[in-house]
Amino acid sequence: MNLDTLDWSKIPLFEGFPPEWLAAVQDIFDHLKLPAGAVLIEEGQSGDEMFVLVSGRVRVTKSMLLKDMVLPLAVVDNPRKVLATLDGSLHPVFGEIALIDQDTRSATVTVLEDAEFLRTDRTRFFGLTEREPLLANRLLLLLARRFAATIRKGNAELVKLSTALALALSRGA
Repeated sequence: MNLDTLDWSKIPLFEGFPPEWLAAVQDIFDHLKLPAGAVLIEEGQSGDEMFVLVSGRVRVTKSMLLKDMVLPLAVVDNPRKVLATLDGSLHPVFGEIALIDQDTRSATVTVLEDAEFLRTDRTRFFGLTEREPLLANRLLLLLARRFAATIRKGNAELVKLSTALALALSRGA
């Protein structure tokens, strides 16, 4: 991937941005290459970076066990759930929560195929928002919509899990 030929207007987070906004956004990102097998983000670790995958593939996983939890099951093959497998051709954005919230990472991102990323951090991101308030308004609105979609999806999954647990408990009674 040649970043000089990357069409930033095709990155979903920046679609519809005028050229001057795209130029301003480009200034806060750097380039990162990682080989297959590398861990980009590790659940439970601190971080303040957001990434755009521009080539390669990554897998996003989450532990299904609370930290230090031991289940009375004989075998737990893999206590991690695959949340997503992301492809660089779609330029997915992830790690955006770290720009806003200083809590630990909520999932692990592992590189499946050699990958290239655009990377920014909290300092560069909020520096841009201070310099460009209209751009900041648009970016933060787009990120808020992503957060809302994630919450809605999580709520739907919680309802499914609660229903499944209620059914399992009613059958065992």
